[in-house]
Amino acid sequence: MESLGLIRTWPVPNAAAGVVRQGGSVAGTYGEVDRPFPLASVTKPLSAYAVLVGYEEGVFELDDPAGPEGSTVRHLLAHASGLAFDEHRVVAAPGTRRLYSNSGFEVLGETLAKAAGMPFGEYLRQAVLEPLGMTGTSLPGSPAAGGVSTVADLLRFAAELQAPRLLHPSTVAAATSVAFPGLKGVLPGYGSQNPNDWGLGFEIRAAKSPHWTGAGSSPATFGHFGQSGTYLWVDPVAGAACAVLTDRDFGEWAHPRWPELTDAVLAELRAG
Repeated sequence: MESLGLIRTWPVPNAAAGVVRQGGSVAGTYGEVDRPFPLASVTKPLSAYAVLVGYEEGVFELDDPAGPEGSTVRHLLAHASGLAFDEHRVVAAPGTRRLYSNSGFEVLGETLAKAAGMPFGEYLRQAVLEPLGMTGTSLPGSPAAGGVSTVADLLRFAAELQAPRLLHPSTVAAATSVAFPGLKGVLPGYGSQNPNDWGLGFEIRAAKSPHWTGAGSSPATFGHFGQSGTYLWVDPVAGAACAVLTDRDFGEWAHPRWPELTDAVLAELRAG
């Protein structure tokens, strides 16, 4: 795809990208798609998928207690548990605010590991990575932000999100729809949003402004971006997904360039 060539103008040492259509065909790639990059918070959708497999396998229910008093697995997945960003400290009642929380995902990992009787990283490998052939992906760190992956692997995951095989389609539909609607919160890097819509492990674009996706992205677009300069979005209206990995931390450089690339990709998909 010619649109991916915009990445050549980015002030990043290394980058790779790819677009995959709803049917699983790769529409285009850029750079070394088998090069591993730290995912930062793009780890969260992978971790959430493992948690959802655990739910379907009967390891626990989404409304089982987990985390602070009154919180459930569902609250933790949706950043609605009341846990602080990077501390195991309660700063709000569950279900009252959208508090983006790395510590919440760490509690999710601990909850699944205890219920399944195996380390979270091993469960992720067996439940998600191996079945999807994601051989270049691993979780050497936290379920919140400790993953490493490649564009080739993220395109496999994005194909799964668009046509689920590991989960029932209704589970994926619920995970990529708004959970606990109407909650206010801060979208890291983009300020206060009202509402700050999230699904179960996936950020929902909705009507957020400003945002890291494009002006042409549908409100149904879901995905995640990471502090290591990474992102993955799926746009159900466009019938495609895009993964971009870089080795420059997210910052002001990304604010104009990420939406520009997304809009160029979407325009090329519509034209082609």
